[in-house]
Amino acid sequence: MSFEEDDEVVLHDKHSEYDGQTGTVTQVVDTMFGEPNYTVSFEDGQEAGVPSDNLEAADGEDVEDAEEDSEE
Repeated sequence: MSFEEDDEVVLHDKHSEYDGQTGTVTQVVDTMFGEPNYTVSFEDGQEAGVPSDNLEAADGEDVEDAEEDSEE
C-alpha cells in the first residue's frame, strides 16, 4: 500500500522508539529502486526512511463517522 503526505499511519518497527504509534506522513521519497520511503512525524519527533511495509493506515474515529454519515 502506498501513502500520501498528510495520511495518518501506524508505524510497525520493533527497532524504533515510535513502534505502534500513530503519526502523519510528512514526506514521500522514491528510492533508486522505485520504492517509496516515508518520513513520519509524531508528537515528539519523526522517523525517516520508513518503507511502506512498516506502515499501516490508521483507523480513526473521524473516518468511521464520515462513512456512517454518508450511508444514511
